[in-house]
Amino acid sequence: MEFNNTKIAFNYKSDFDLKRAYFLFKLLSLGVISKIGRKFLKTLVMLNLPIDSLIKKTIYAQFCGGTDIFDCVQVIDNLKKSNVYSILDYSVEGSINENDFEMSMNKCLAILSECKSKDLSNFIVFKPSAVGRFSLYKKVTLNQKLTQKEEDEWLRVEGRFDRICSEASKRDIMVLVDAEESWIQTAIDELVVKMMKTYNSEKAIVFTTIQAYRRDRFDYLVKLHKQLSSETKIGIKLVRGAYMEKERKRAKKYNYQSPICDDKNHTDEVFNNSLKFIIQNINHFGLFIGSHNELSNKLSAELLKKYKIRPNDSRIWFSQLYGMSDNISFTLANNGYNVAKYLPFGPVREVMPYLMRRLDENSSISSQTNRELQLIKKELKRRSN
Repeated sequence: MEFNNTKIAFNYKSDFDLKRAYFLFKLLSLGVISKIGRKFLKTLVMLNLPIDSLIKKTIYAQFCGGTDIFDCVQVIDNLKKSNVYSILDYSVEGSINENDFEMSMNKCLAILSECKSKDLSNFIVFKPSAVGRFSLYKKVTLNQKLTQKEEDEWLRVEGRFDRICSEASKRDIMVLVDAEESWIQTAIDELVVKMMKTYNSEKAIVFTTIQAYRRDRFDYLVKLHKQLSSETKIGIKLVRGAYMEKERKRAKKYNYQSPICDDKNHTDEVFNNSLKFIIQNINHFGLFIGSHNELSNKLSAELLKKYKIRPNDSRIWFSQLYGMSDNISFTLANNGYNVAKYLPFGPVREVMPYLMRRLDENSSISSQTNRELQLIKKELKRRSN
């Protein structure tokens, strides 16, 4: 399978949308100029200057679906025309207290209700730190003794996980639980495994996230399989990871071995070995492949063919972020595979941390940005002929 057909990749985009995307990725490719521009933008946001309208028409429109769930409907319907589905991700960050955590949970429950009643999506995603205190996850991960107050707080965190997963199970909607930093991940893993044991008896409803840039994650995957496969379907969202620089800086600061793979080849090895292991044992798994790497997506398709698994097998989904790698998403969908775009939404100001990460990520991975530019330029040329 090749991912070069730009007519398929960008069929859902207007000429205006395509030119805006080209302009944005071109800016991100400008090295030092791009870095200065991103710092300037962050400063404007921090100063609370009235630039929401500019952001909404440019970066926001490229990477987000809308300010609320109703605002996303047009984008969702547009993607569906090409058999590409959506994963609604309320990308508001910064929860710090019990009121914030309750609001985040209630937002998830509202999304679940709207997804089912309006047939918007078969997925929901949430960050553990949106429904519980970061430092509490850290203390549980370190297996430190909790005070009575903290034990009560931890029960409330677990209750929020359970409430979201329970409602999702009732509505037959898959829950993708994001991974976070390694120093809080063990507590998250334990909670998600508990949810899987409760709700995944017949099929994968609850999915944990495996970040392949962690050197220990393949061993963890094998351990999960041994632990759960006899009684529980194991939901796995397989990604490369999102906190590499932060992980390495912290390991250096506190003088311990970084949990991150030594180089990209090592990360690719963990990702591909995990992919092969899951597909070889697909009767025990639900698999969500979150990758912008063309070779990994080709490998996935080849493995499905090798093990005689239908492209549209309901246990296996492919996904990329909205606004990126359309050549992968729409080519896979065009060939009959299950595909869903991660569709972040929320008020402009409140999703700025997410948008800043997208800009930083695209600027730091030059091959990704250059590939996007190459494909958009090719499609603009095709349309002009």
